[in-house]
Amino acid sequence: MRTALHDFVYLASQSPRRRQLLVQIGVRHELLLPGDGEDAEALEAVRAGEDPQAYAERVTRAKLAAARRRLLARALPAAPILAADTTVAIGRRILGKPADADDARAMLAALAGRTHRVITAVAVWSGTRTLAATSVSRVRFAPLGRARIDAYVAGGEPFGKAGAYAIQSAAAAWISHIEGSHSGIMGLPLYETAELLERARVRF
Repeated sequence: MRTALHDFVYLASQSPRRRQLLVQIGVRHELLLPGDGEDAEALEAVRAGEDPQAYAERVTRAKLAAARRRLLARALPAAPILAADTTVAIGRRILGKPADADDARAMLAALAGRTHRVITAVAVWSGTRTLAATSVSRVRFAPLGRARIDAYVAGGEPFGKAGAYAIQSAAAAWISHIEGSHSGIMGLPLYETAELLERARVRF
């Protein structure tokens, strides 16, 4: 006998883009965010010599484990949990969220005129097992002058975003080529996510 379908998932992410993408494919969700006593940023610390894809997958698993503990501690109704992490990489160099404006400018200057990878790992706790997938896309930026980078940073867009940019922002005008998943570059690859949610028996 097959288990019943779940009507919603918990989303362990503060990203409004991930919420938007789940809505796009008709997935009902509730946020399952860290409490005041949790240091969520510590989960994203990079280990020395860590491969970018391994990093994204490890952080995603850590986010999912933290969310499972949260669900139990808060005695919330049972439902699948979805977690994800997006990493921008040039070779083995991981470009995380910029610490300040200078860091953002340096990241964008490094991305200008070259191809980089955007790696988004997704994991779903089905209630009995963890299901996972990873999307790797390649993005090529046109050359960028200092004035364009300065204007983008001054607008505040880079902060809180891996690689200091968002594809749904003005930075889209700099992208000459994409190979991979547009939604994955935004932060949640919908093809892979939908497959995981179907396997977790989520209704959408």
